[in-house]
Amino acid sequence: MIERVPEYYRAQSGSVLRNTAEELLMSLFGWLPGGTGIALRAVLWRLLVKGAGFFSADTGVIIKHTDAIEIGKGVFLDRRVYLHGGKKALRIGDGARLMFGAQVNVYNYRDLDCSFIEIGSNCVIGAGCVITGQGGVRIGNDVIIGPHALILPVDHNYESAQLPIRGQGIRPSPILIEDNVWIGGGTIILGGATIGSGSVVGAGSVVKETVPSRCVVAGNPAKVIRRLDAEED
Repeated sequence: MIERVPEYYRAQSGSVLRNTAEELLMSLFGWLPGGTGIALRAVLWRLLVKGAGFFSADTGVIIKHTDAIEIGKGVFLDRRVYLHGGKKALRIGDGARLMFGAQVNVYNYRDLDCSFIEIGSNCVIGAGCVITGQGGVRIGNDVIIGPHALILPVDHNYESAQLPIRGQGIRPSPILIEDNVWIGGGTIILGGATIGSGSVVGAGSVVKETVPSRCVVAGNPAKVIRRLDAEED
């Protein structure tokens, strides 16, 4: 058991020293309420997290593996948001807002080169959303993602009857969400999906493949139900 302690620190934060700094910041200042707490955290988190300008973190925010995270200026992290850089790259653009309980986790314990999450400027990630990055997720600018959406760029292999599914490996596959997309609450976006710019995904849909630009899709699997013509802008 003792020999696994260094492995834990590497997975959580990259090193014992960084893990200690992250845990101290969260335990000493993470629950300090009001403007004073937000101001202190803005200064202290910036000592660990790359990026220009300040970002706001409300109470209960957890940020791990800060050496792999870049957060732009004017970003707002609502209460209980969870970020994990996962050894590779997690980038959040200027002015983005991550709402209550959102989880954005590169989750790269397998050391996959394709693991990353990029969130563009002025995006809104709704309450309770889960975004994992094992297969790579790229989200453009001005994207709205409704509450409790799931963005999951990886599948498990399951063909063998002799091996447990968890021991058969995974199939990472990137997800691309282009600019100015609105994704309804409860939507599930699976590996290999692309959502074209200016499109709308109805609440509760399951997106598995490519959604064209400027259209409305809904259902499981998501299908085009309406085209949005340029003249409607």
